[in-house]
Amino acid sequence: MKKFGRISFTFLLVIAGAFVAVWAYSTFFNEPQVVTVKEEPAIRYASLPANSEQTLPDLTFAAEKSIHTVVHIATQSVRTGQWSSGNPFIDEFFGFRRSEPQVQQGFGSGVILTEDGFIVTNNHVIQDAQKIKVILNDKREFEARLVGADPSTDLALLKIDAKDLPFLTYGNSENLQLGEWVLAVGNPFNLTSTVTAGIVSARARNLGINEDTYSIESFIQTDAAVNPGNSGGALVNQQGNLVGINAAIASRTGSYTGYSFAIPVTIVKKVVEDLKKYGEVQRALLGVNIGDVNAEIANKLNLERVEGVYVGAVTENGAAKEAGIKADDVIIGVGGEKVKTSAELQEKISQYRPGDDVKVDVLRNNEKKQFTVTLRNRHGDTQIVRDNASVLGAEFVAVDNELKNKLDIDHGIMISKLDKGKLKDAGLEKGFVITSVNKKPIYEVNDFKREIGNARGGILVEGVYPSGEPAYFVFGVGK
Repeated sequence: MKKFGRISFTFLLVIAGAFVAVWAYSTFFNEPQVVTVKEEPAIRYASLPANSEQTLPDLTFAAEKSIHTVVHIATQSVRTGQWSSGNPFIDEFFGFRRSEPQVQQGFGSGVILTEDGFIVTNNHVIQDAQKIKVILNDKREFEARLVGADPSTDLALLKIDAKDLPFLTYGNSENLQLGEWVLAVGNPFNLTSTVTAGIVSARARNLGINEDTYSIESFIQTDAAVNPGNSGGALVNQQGNLVGINAAIASRTGSYTGYSFAIPVTIVKKVVEDLKKYGEVQRALLGVNIGDVNAEIANKLNLERVEGVYVGAVTENGAAKEAGIKADDVIIGVGGEKVKTSAELQEKISQYRPGDDVKVDVLRNNEKKQFTVTLRNRHGDTQIVRDNASVLGAEFVAVDNELKNKLDIDHGIMISKLDKGKLKDAGLEKGFVITSVNKKPIYEVNDFKREIGNARGGILVEGVYPSGEPAYFVFGVGK
């Protein structure tokens, strides 16, 4: 009986459970349920204000406008390597022999600036090149002539014989804002006509990568992808105007890893104008040793803000000292515009020429003072430094390998034409091979121009005639 009672109780529980299940289904699931989902707002980009209706910019116009103005540059240089004791008998005894000439190929990018073929690129793209070839976006090829180069800004100007070329117009790099979209146009890894996009990440970057004594660095930093071969290419804004020349990347591998750097067009424009007009850049110097103001300097000078350019020392007989600027002054403005870093100061001063007067604002003992500074050149005077090589009355050609072997030289340039000028007056003749100027080896015409341009006082030219007769000449650079 007890067993039967337990079975009956279990049966009753099953019946009760079934009844509850049927009641629940009929109550809650018999009627269709309407689910209302709240519509979420459209996704917005984090860089835009919450109430903005903007979208990412359309960069197709800028790309189309700039792609045909950026060229591919191919360079070739030939160098011979040899070791010599200086004594031909010892060289012969020990079996020293001249190595075979080595041909080095290089590549990069350039930007057409005028319809008649002026092209700007990086100095490091064409440095030491004996042949420069320019390939347009339509596949036409031209031999390029080097108008001039400026190692201090890493810029160079080329010229090709062509007409009706597409070209880029200058924008204003000083108006660039952080977060503004830009395009990098160039030829990375020999992949021609490549466009990448990014934003302006920073301005007035000084990386310390230019080892020239008078180097100027005030880079535009972007995250547009730039790789080897992009050097010398264009950085353009959304309107398709040139705002910079791509020059470097920050990388541990040699390839793009997130940051690239361009020379601002404010510097480019001045360098190009100088190279076209004078043959070399008219670098104006303030005559100060400078550094950015940091917290330590700000505390030392009781400055209200940690910004400005600290003057550590002034150059003797320099422009700044002559105007009254002293050590421990803090430069805060040039030409009526504020400067917060040494890179900004360099960029501002680079837009002037020797002999120009410029207003410089400084803080001295927390009081603002203004000085009128007459800028000077690297020689300490206010004269325009001209391309002396162009007034020496000579034209040059490269020395072929056969003549180099005959004369036992591995560098030099030959006088192919000699008109009235310093070289002719000094006694040099057509056919003479110049191997050094002021003890500096001359591999190409630009080396000759550079050494002549840097000289003050006497110039020593050494070389050899095609007959093998060595000779040297001394003359002054004064007119």
